[in-house]
Amino acid sequence: MEPSAAARLAGRPAGKLVVVTAVTPTPQGEGKTTTAIGLVDGLRRLGVRAVGTLRQPSLGPTFGLKGGASGGGRAQVVPAASVNLHLTGDFHAVAAAHNLAAAMVDNHVHHGNALGIEPGTLAWHRTLDVNDRELRNVVVGLGGRVNGPVRETGFVITAASEVMAVLALARDLADLRARLGRVVVGRKRGGSPVTLEEVRAAGAMAALLREAVKPNLLQTLEGSPVLVHAGPFANVAHGASSVAADRLALGLAEIVVTEAGFAAELGAEKFVDLKCRQGGLVPSAAVLVATVRALKHHGAAAGRPEEEDVAAVARGAENLARQAEVVRRLGLPLVVAVNRFATDTPAELEAVREAARAAGARAAVEASPFAGGGEGTLELAEAVRDAAAAGAGELRLLYPDELPLAAKIELLATRLYGAARVELSHAAAQQLEELTRLGFGRLPICTAKTHLSMSHDARLGPHPRGYAFPVREVRLQAGAGFVTVLAGDVPLMPGLPAHPAAEEVDVDAAGNVTGLR
Repeated sequence: MEPSAAARLAGRPAGKLVVVTAVTPTPQGEGKTTTAIGLVDGLRRLGVRAVGTLRQPSLGPTFGLKGGASGGGRAQVVPAASVNLHLTGDFHAVAAAHNLAAAMVDNHVHHGNALGIEPGTLAWHRTLDVNDRELRNVVVGLGGRVNGPVRETGFVITAASEVMAVLALARDLADLRARLGRVVVGRKRGGSPVTLEEVRAAGAMAALLREAVKPNLLQTLEGSPVLVHAGPFANVAHGASSVAADRLALGLAEIVVTEAGFAAELGAEKFVDLKCRQGGLVPSAAVLVATVRALKHHGAAAGRPEEEDVAAVARGAENLARQAEVVRRLGLPLVVAVNRFATDTPAELEAVREAARAAGARAAVEASPFAGGGEGTLELAEAVRDAAAAGAGELRLLYPDELPLAAKIELLATRLYGAARVELSHAAAQQLEELTRLGFGRLPICTAKTHLSMSHDARLGPHPRGYAFPVREVRLQAGAGFVTVLAGDVPLMPGLPAHPAAEEVDVDAAGNVTGLR
């Protein structure tokens, strides 16, 4: 679908935008995507013209530990194999455009370096949509002068590429082309930035992405429309589907259900402070997905997950309360969706609902999207419809553009992540000073950190307070329009687990894919 179609729909009343987020995730998964898909189906069963907008799955998690991301049970986007296995090739187009830029930058340096680029400042890694820890740090240029200067570089996974962020945040092809030209890849000898426009790579990159800029129209098992487009990770990027898909859907639907990656302190905050800030979007409500087993995990349950432990649920509900506080800071009416599993007991479910109400949710309802599809989310759909209708329609950013970069980091760390203070490495402090001097101080912050804790370190637990938040590096992503802050040891190129999901994937003689999680 053409993003420009949104302009042709401008005369229609705009729909309401609802973002689905969650509590801090556990290794078992909480069913956020499944809930979002089931919610679209449930809204349509109520007679609401609803459309979903979701990210496209990365091959890294699909073949790694997490598996695919097309929903599950009776709440799926189909065909699931196509969704999870590079769909229309958008990820490959992003990787090709990114790597073309890398080749052209190196080629410019090799052939005279007219721009005076300092090879030691080149910050444009190459990319690959496969988890491969061996490529995190590499040396290029070996084999003599004909192969270019020897330097250290590395790879990032495609979902962490700035080109992916640009694709997700661009309103249309013209905006995409302009953003690509603003990407900064290094410094000149005088210290000024060098952009892909100056290297003359942005035009060819846009040509490679001219089809990828179009959202992909798919459907759920119940026939509800879903636009699947772009796929930035939320722990290292901004974790949301594309602005183009949302704007198009808002011209077609009464309610648009979108998803923000991982928990609220990552996904929902970035959805508002990065995507909505740049895309002109105004969400009307938020859904916070919680499960009994996640809160039992966060509450350090002593027994097996299927054993009743109301006390552990109550302890783990602190995480729900902290994540609900994030949503309230963003000014969004909150509905808590308790994604129900067969082993949940009535007492445990009531403990979650009680905690949600105490945390300020306007509604806390059970949902069974996996088992029941749209029928299993009818109560949730009613609550979301009412919350969206009551939404204030005013964007509440956590910080203004003019706040200094260091102050933005401190605000996020202390108010959202529970830290007592920020500790900048010497390199990070210098990088912040340089970015401010070069005129990038008004950009918002994209935090790269673990998704398994509200802190930078999963070992601190799901919702710690009073710790020091370490920032080791700061990276400019001028094309995407934000500054990425690397906290802790989160890698931009994941590795595979001991037994990756790829071991179980196969294809039969008829061409049917088997073994996808």
